[in-house]
Amino acid sequence: MSTVTVSAFIEAQDADLWRLLTDLPARADWLSAVDAVEVVGTGGFGPGTVWRETRVRPDGGAEPEEFEVIEAVAPGRLVLGSRGAGADYRITWTLRTVERRRRGCTEVTVEQEAVPTRAYGRVLALILGGLAARAVEGALRRDLADLALAAGSDRSTEAA
Repeated sequence: MSTVTVSAFIEAQDADLWRLLTDLPARADWLSAVDAVEVVGTGGFGPGTVWRETRVRPDGGAEPEEFEVIEAVAPGRLVLGSRGAGADYRITWTLRTVERRRRGCTEVTVEQEAVPTRAYGRVLALILGGLAARAVEGALRRDLADLALAAGSDRSTEAA
C-alpha cells in the first residue's frame, strides 16, 4: 500500500469548499484536469453516490475514473473510493477551520491510498512507486490550487 498526503491553507470557509467538492456537475468547471463529469443514478450526494469523470493526463490523453462516496460528513470529511487497474484507491478530503493571520481559513488535506489488488499491481508499485507518488502528489496539489481558485481565494499555501 502506498499513501500520498498533501495539505494547503485556503482562505475560504469550510462550508463553501464543501459545496464545491460535492457539486458533482460543476466539477468539470473548476478542476483543470477534469474534462467531463457524468453522475450515475439520481438522488442527493452521500454514501453510495457514484460518478465518472474524465481526467486529462499530462501527456494530453484522457483517462476515465469512477468514484463512489464512501463517507460524507459535512463540512469536514469526504471519503471516496475508486477502482483502478491493479489497485483500489481511497481518497480522503479533510477540511478543518483554522485562523491564520487573524483571518478564518480552512486547512484542506487530501490523502490518497493505493492498495494493490493484483500481483502486477504490486510489481508496478515496487518498480514505479516513487515516480507514481510524485505524479499523484502533483495532481493533488493541482486539485487543491483549483479548489482555492474556485472558492475565490487567490491564496493557497502549503500546510507545514
